[in-house]
Amino acid sequence: MAGKVIVVKIGGATLGSSDTTVEDLVTLQKQGRSLVVVHGGGKLITEWLEKQGISSRFVQGERVTDKPTLEVVISVLAGLVNKEIVAAINSLGGRAVGLSGVDGAIIQGEVKNKELGYVGSVAKIDLTTVAILLQSGYIPVVAPVALYSNKSDEKVRILNINADIVAGEMAAAIGAESLIFLTDVAGISNQAGRLLPQLSPGEAEVLMASGIASGGMVPKIKACLIALSGTSATHIIDGRKPHALLGEIEEGGSGTRIQHLHG
Repeated sequence: MAGKVIVVKIGGATLGSSDTTVEDLVTLQKQGRSLVVVHGGGKLITEWLEKQGISSRFVQGERVTDKPTLEVVISVLAGLVNKEIVAAINSLGGRAVGLSGVDGAIIQGEVKNKELGYVGSVAKIDLTTVAILLQSGYIPVVAPVALYSNKSDEKVRILNINADIVAGEMAAAIGAESLIFLTDVAGISNQAGRLLPQLSPGEAEVLMASGIASGGMVPKIKACLIALSGTSATHIIDGRKPHALLGEIEEGGSGTRIQHLHG
């Protein structure tokens, strides 16, 4: 894709009332940078499921998704969360369009593991729609649900996909300049709890295999490793800090950077 694109993954946790992420996105867009935003919304999904009397179950950080759960996931991610982010960007003078992976068949998925239900892995990314929006000067804001590529299962046409993995696959497909995860922790820490500012892909694999990196950090690291097939650098930073995104792009040096280390 022409020009360098920055893929930004924002979690529900980083979008608080005092959050500056949207301001940073608008500032970067006005500087002429091309941005793609992928968002999650796990906490809100859990709240909405509770309202419906549906309990949440997780296997290795991924939500087990039956049909009633899937309906709530789609409604919250592609509806509520997506439109709130788009509204926030547009009302601050930015230009954003909200989509899900289903729109334009951007993300095509297959069932990952029967045990997880309607949870997908990415089979294909079609960047046609994203490219048109970027060329027209918009920030595509993508909700992580995918078109189910199995035509024989007519009951379900949409799959829930982990937002971190979607961000990694999107960055790899675009050949992004960088992938930045805004999280609610300082970055990746070692066993003693000390922040690790720089990791090679091999070192990141060891942290996962040893269990030092666990829970929600695992899909983020996996996503960084996926992204590195087409992206030069990936960053996991603390999105709760004021102007964390702008600071990382302009100065760098916060959180953990995972990249191929040369020399």
